[in-house]
Amino acid sequence: MGEKNYELRTAPEALPEGVDPEEYIIATYYTIQPSWLDGYTLGQAAALEQSTGTWTPVPKETPEVRKLHAARVIGAYEVPPYQWQLPKTDERTWILQIAFPIRNLGEPNLPLMLSTVVGNLSAAGKIKLLDLNLPKKWVQGFKGPKFGIPGLKKLLKIKDRPILNNMIKPCVYSPCEIGADLAYEVAAGGVDLVKDDELLADMELNKVEDRVTKFMEALDKASEEKGEPTLYTVNITDRPKKTLELAEKAIDLGANALMVNIITVGYETFRDLAEDPSINVPILAHTDFSATMYASPYYGVDARLILGKFCRLAGADIEVYPAPYGKAPFMKDTYMQVWRELTFPFYHLKPTTPMPAGGIIVQNVPQIWADIGSDFVIGVGGAMHAHPDGPRAGATAFRQAIEAVQKGIPLEKYGEDHKELGRAIGTWKTSKIV
Repeated sequence: MGEKNYELRTAPEALPEGVDPEEYIIATYYTIQPSWLDGYTLGQAAALEQSTGTWTPVPKETPEVRKLHAARVIGAYEVPPYQWQLPKTDERTWILQIAFPIRNLGEPNLPLMLSTVVGNLSAAGKIKLLDLNLPKKWVQGFKGPKFGIPGLKKLLKIKDRPILNNMIKPCVYSPCEIGADLAYEVAAGGVDLVKDDELLADMELNKVEDRVTKFMEALDKASEEKGEPTLYTVNITDRPKKTLELAEKAIDLGANALMVNIITVGYETFRDLAEDPSINVPILAHTDFSATMYASPYYGVDARLILGKFCRLAGADIEVYPAPYGKAPFMKDTYMQVWRELTFPFYHLKPTTPMPAGGIIVQNVPQIWADIGSDFVIGVGGAMHAHPDGPRAGATAFRQAIEAVQKGIPLEKYGEDHKELGRAIGTWKTSKIV
């Protein structure tokens, strides 16, 4: 009798061991609430609000409906864990875990999943989604990166070093020959990957079709001279339908890579590109606008999800995100958490290539390498174009910095016999905003 009653139980609660991890998405939240509201009560209200219920009981929310579709609180942990008596305080801090049945979500997709695990909860005061444990059977619905780290390095014929990228600066310019000329110079100097800035897409002043034609001519010339391939990620960010059209047009014109501002376009638009079998080139994701969702310690969604897990699910081969070494006010701990989400084993998904960027200078190369190994893209903009001897020398300086690390020689020492590197070291001591 007792077992039967347990099976029919409809309260939105369970032990962690009482839910099948292959049938539920487990969401973890950080929340600060008034002292009169305990976390477990909040969690139960949230579980029903985000699954079967609303603010008041409704007749058709039957026990049978709840049994099939209700989310369940599987943990409510106060921080610190008061268990003898509660001190006088106006607020209490909790870590909540809620299990959401994947039967509620239909075909695996990010929009409905996010509406479920965040949705109206985002208006419940100080509450932030920290992490999601995703069932393997749900993630199987995502193809992830086509190339990822191994495919990208194979394409570029690189084995034991990072990939070197340059963002064309100025960010926005016309005519497109300005960018093509700069792309030739940095590629000839040793850059593997040339990227549009996130602010330049398909505008009348500088059309995607014109850039692809001019840039590919310039990069083919540079690649022949240096004996190494070079990719160009042309920015096709636009309305969803036009983004897909621009991808097809760019590839028809000979583009060998693409770029999309993944947050503003949307994860699923990016995913449509990445999972399209006719799109057979790497796709770079730029994550501008993302800080609006993760920057607050009390609201939104953690950066490890916004910059890490979701971009990998959507199929990003390369992802640009803030580095803690340069101009971005981005914590080292957060940066490392995002790197783990992009690169650690995640079911069948290939690893996304991390591209730390934002004021990167040659002195940062050894530190990045020491922190995350050699499987990354060095995202460099101004430190190449503003090199005192020009952008080609700026690119060469970074290749020399890579050589120095490979040989185990300190940068300053290597710069004594390598002019371009020495000049770069002497020009920039830091790019941090102070």
